[in-house]
Amino acid sequence: MDYVIEMLGIRKEFSGFVANDNITLQLKRGEIHALLGENGAGKSTLMNVLFGLYEPDGGEIRVNGNVEAINSPNKANDLGIGMVHQHFMLVDKFTVAENIILGKEPSKFGVIEKKKAIEEIRAISDRYGLKVDPNAKISDISIGMQQRVEILKTLYRGADILIFDEPTAVLTPQEIKELISIMRTLIKEGKSIILITHKLKEIMDVCDRVTVIRRGKGMGTVNVPETSPQALANLMVGREVVFTTEKTPATPGQDVLEVKDLVVKESRGVESVRGLNLTVRAGEIVGIAGVDGNGQSELIQAISGLTKTTSGSILLKGEHIENKKPRRITESGLGHIPEDRHKHGLVLEMSLGENIALQTYYKKPISSKGFLNHKEMYDFARKLIEEYDVRTSSEYVAAKALSGGNQQKAIIAREISRDPDFLIAAQPTRGLDVGAIEFIHRRLIEQRDEGKAILLMSFELDEIMNVSDRIAVIYEGKIVAIVKPEETTEQELGLLMAGSAKAETGEKTHV
Repeated sequence: MDYVIEMLGIRKEFSGFVANDNITLQLKRGEIHALLGENGAGKSTLMNVLFGLYEPDGGEIRVNGNVEAINSPNKANDLGIGMVHQHFMLVDKFTVAENIILGKEPSKFGVIEKKKAIEEIRAISDRYGLKVDPNAKISDISIGMQQRVEILKTLYRGADILIFDEPTAVLTPQEIKELISIMRTLIKEGKSIILITHKLKEIMDVCDRVTVIRRGKGMGTVNVPETSPQALANLMVGREVVFTTEKTPATPGQDVLEVKDLVVKESRGVESVRGLNLTVRAGEIVGIAGVDGNGQSELIQAISGLTKTTSGSILLKGEHIENKKPRRITESGLGHIPEDRHKHGLVLEMSLGENIALQTYYKKPISSKGFLNHKEMYDFARKLIEEYDVRTSSEYVAAKALSGGNQQKAIIAREISRDPDFLIAAQPTRGLDVGAIEFIHRRLIEQRDEGKAILLMSFELDEIMNVSDRIAVIYEGKIVAIVKPEETTEQELGLLMAGSAKAETGEKTHV
């Protein structure tokens, strides 16, 4: 068999925690091979071993049939292995070309031959259909285009084997289509790809084979044409996964959130929310559906006190909260699962226990007379870790050491444990596997059934359709329609999100 990569019996431990336990992965020449697993299953660890960021504690790696000790990314590059990381490693103030040649600058008599580099980058870009401007600044290009720069970095260094780590987690649907097209072009040009993902649809669409990992152990490799999303999900999680969220019809009560004629300006002073009206009632989930950039992020930041409003009002249980400080709003009954868990949800250097206490550290029993009770804090964290199945070796581990899914579970545990009357869930399942998504959806429904008001913001239409009781469509900073999920389709929502008028719906606050 013509394998370009063979990872045989790989073992990797961190302070007694086994991240990879005797895993085998074999990549054929000219295939797209998926590496599938839950958040924290050990996928990224395994690929970091292959790329030389970690040294394995057991097993061996063969590249083109030869046993290799890959002890650094430079060694991986020399062997033709390149990695497109989930979190891009680019310098914002540099141009595309400067980022690509960084550390491998072509020079003559000690002078960097920038013109030669730009010509080479442009040739590679054209060959693989990447369409990247070498002279553009990283800070001026989209996330999707930045990812193409990362791909170009690997190709510029001569990679024949490319590792993509969760490449679609931050992309728009159109950018995902373009990325899949680029990957297919790479394969036609003789490259081989390992795709780390937990998105089953992408695996079925683009991959040839898939290796499944569960809790650090290899579950086997299957041919994609011979399997199904349900079979893969069950193998990944170890139980039957339910793709649709079971829920009874909502029985809404009183208005909990009332937004009236709200105007919010974004950082450049341009109005991003323009006279928006919205109501969320106790015992219901209202989903915000809209194309990214239509004011939904600014709306949520205004409600939670992270940005100032220009005019209009926001009432939480009848109390004006516009332009109040975040803690004051939180204490008025708001829970907030933020859109960016790293920026607004966690202090990554702090322990998991400290992060879980962030909203309550100044209250009893965690704090008394100005002193923290560390035992109470960590006991409480341990209880939530168990209840919400946050997979970590202990509550003392730094938040940055957890996988994205487990970081998100910790945030949700913290916010729900405070028993808020109104919960904002912004992109609550972004980057999560099907098992974690199922868990989070179930928790949101439970909160609704306990009489809480929930505002769900997501760019995943199937999530909006599956979880919401009402759907508010946002376009150019306004709610242009409110529909019930059982009375609409994804196609109709797509039209509304693009600004297509729906005469019978109009701008209403109740259906």
